[in-house]
Amino acid sequence: MKKRIEIGGQAVIEGVMMRGPEYIATAIRRKDDSIEIKREPFVSITKRNKVLGLPIIRGFVSLIEMLIIGIKTLNFSATRAELDFQDEKKKKKSKIMENIETFFSYVLAFGLAFLLFAYLPYQIAEWLQLGKENVFFNIFAGIIRIIFFVLYVWLISHIKDIKRVFEYHGAEHKSVFAYESDADLKAEFIQKFSTKHPRCGTSFIFLVLLISILVFSIVDTIYSNIWGVPSVFTRIGYHLLMLPIISGISYEILKFSGKRINHPLVKLITYPGMALQNITTKSPDDKQIEIALLAMKSALGIEIANCENCRFLKE
Repeated sequence: MKKRIEIGGQAVIEGVMMRGPEYIATAIRRKDDSIEIKREPFVSITKRNKVLGLPIIRGFVSLIEMLIIGIKTLNFSATRAELDFQDEKKKKKSKIMENIETFFSYVLAFGLAFLLFAYLPYQIAEWLQLGKENVFFNIFAGIIRIIFFVLYVWLISHIKDIKRVFEYHGAEHKSVFAYESDADLKAEFIQKFSTKHPRCGTSFIFLVLLISILVFSIVDTIYSNIWGVPSVFTRIGYHLLMLPIISGISYEILKFSGKRINHPLVKLITYPGMALQNITTKSPDDKQIEIALLAMKSALGIEIANCENCRFLKE
């Protein structure tokens, strides 16, 4: 039996990014139907530093690491898409203007996230006078947060460009499943696999939302017994400080579930995240499968042959 190699990835604009043990690779289909493949050496800092590789700690470190890589890859795919659709006659924006627009887009995104997933759930619970009931406060706020999250994902899934990204997300999952099952890595066989995978980032986010209810309830009870009932912004403040621990616990659970996918308890724990993937993954076509497969092979260091329309960008 061959040694199992974990591989995962992320859908981007008209492409897929895959992370293997030694490489990160991104494959993108251009407007002229050519395929660009970019591969870079990568070894997680959790593998290079023993302390950062300890359980719980490695989860938060990996989250930050993949967040940085994910943003860079999305920016790369957006840049390639712009090359296909920009009007050469129009005056190009200056680098300064592009940086300003990028900055404000991030400010808007993080501001909206803070409003929907931090402030509003707590403020609504406070308006209902649940502040003194720490467990009920966090259960209610957690449910509101989950509802906001599901509604947000459902709404953006109706945007044409996002739907395309979700199709590539499905192609990524199918390809990973095929590799993990030792299946023939051809589109016709890969298409037989599910678009829903237990190690998906969607499942991770859902686990974070669920585990935060338990952890925040315990922390709030301790805080209230010592200093009294906290205000909304005080809760938000020390709850944010707890996110590294919560993300670390969620990571370990997800890692455990990936190895014991058929265990009844694992199925129960991962069910909400798997159900949400009915929205965040869509059935891909064979061309999208081809992109995910090329990214995966490149990330694993597997030779890519018979790809006449492939262009390999400098590592």
